Amino acid sequence: MSADPRLRRITVYCGASSGCRPVHLRAAAEFGRAVAEAGLELVYGGARVGLMGAVADAALRGGATVTGVIPRHLARHEIRHTGLTRLLVVEDMHQRKARMAELGDAFVALPGGLGTAEEFFETLTWAQIGLHDKPCALLDTDGFYQPLLVFLAHAAAEGFVSRRDVDGIVVCGRAGDLLPRLAARARSARSACSDGDAV
Repeated sequence: MSADPRLRRITVYCGASSGCRPVHLRAAAEFGRAVAEAGLELVYGGARVGLMGAVADAALRGGATVTGVIPRHLARHEIRHTGLTRLLVVEDMHQRKARMAELGDAFVALPGGLGTAEEFFETLTWAQIGLHDKPCALLDTDGFYQPLLVFLAHAAAEGFVSRRDVDGIVVCGRAGDLLPRLAARARSARSACSDGDAV
């Protein structure tokens, strides 16, 4: 795949756990390989365990630059990945999220728990209020995010979320198909911005 020049760094949110089913680890590794094959940089939470470790290790094996961002208190617990291209140690979780958002040209949530959901929703909220126009995506491995999408559709139907914001989320079930979808979304977002500037 030829990488879109507007997508250089992909920020990934995912679990520090491996989950109960091997399909999630496999998908994380597949996505890490896809990032490397596209010549992109991976930005993630800096841990060596769970899906975090799987996506980072696969990207590193493929020759990608991998940047981890980890809070100091987690780095002390020795879960940090010591083989990364670059590991940024920040003071707290707030700084971690801000730095990962600053570095990324697009955001992808792989399966994960409360931390993954919180990071992804904050990124969506920032897009909703106009702080960025970067594409946001869910890797919906084996339907993992279908219950979340049902909730978002319900929230939209109840008038708490705009349908436009829900429809703006890129949802893809296959790791290998996600990057082209992100590139297409990035192109359309920037085209819309250019059109708006010209009016």
